[in-house]
Amino acid sequence: MDKNHLLKLLEAVAGGHMSAEDGAEKLQHIAYEDITYAHIDHHRSLRKGFPEVIFGEGKTAAQIVGIMDKMMDQEDIILVTRTAQQKADVVLSHFPTSVYHADARMIVLELNPVPITGRGLILIISAGTSDIPVAREAYLTAIAMGNTVDTIFDVGVSGIHRLLNHTALISQATVVVVVAGMEGALPSVVAGMVDRPVIAVPTSIGYGVNLGGVTALFAMLNSCSSNVAVVNIDNGFGAGYMAAMINRD
Repeated sequence: MDKNHLLKLLEAVAGGHMSAEDGAEKLQHIAYEDITYAHIDHHRSLRKGFPEVIFGEGKTAAQIVGIMDKMMDQEDIILVTRTAQQKADVVLSHFPTSVYHADARMIVLELNPVPITGRGLILIISAGTSDIPVAREAYLTAIAMGNTVDTIFDVGVSGIHRLLNHTALISQATVVVVVAGMEGALPSVVAGMVDRPVIAVPTSIGYGVNLGGVTALFAMLNSCSSNVAVVNIDNGFGAGYMAAMINRD
């Protein structure tokens, strides 16, 4: 339950449009709701400004549907990450207004319009085309959190002139998210071009000694550019969330 939902509830009780008993009923799970297989953190929107996000991997479609059903009355938007097509089909059959983004493996259910509250532009950059799914996860997360977001894809260091052609857009961003696999060099290059925070996302894309993204992770952690921070391998969601937090007005 976010602050707007709570205020509307209290105003309804204060104005006599809702009984105190009904108001109390709606608030009984304000901290969390135990549905056996999940303890849903309804208080997270009040505490952190954005609702709990459902991690779809490892959950059944029925569990995802059950959690979403309990969140619907209290949130403006619900995100489900890391969800395969088969599970998404079941979820969409229960919530027809939700949208499945197959490239990011993400479900978005927008219950009320999300206003733009970010103070500037978040820019998502991918080194290669193969890194786009992780970049799209970051993009959709930042959009859902009320930001203006733009993207530049496939501008890795093997053809650095492609990146340099976008210098004007890069310089406009308040926060830049850079997603790269292979040797993970691109975040350092971008960070050397701007005076803004750069969030580096290593991906598991790459040949043998890429080690499932560990090589890119280590390279980003060892960046000589001081304005680089690093999230976990393939964690587009975490990068998009952090960028949105930095971009808050």
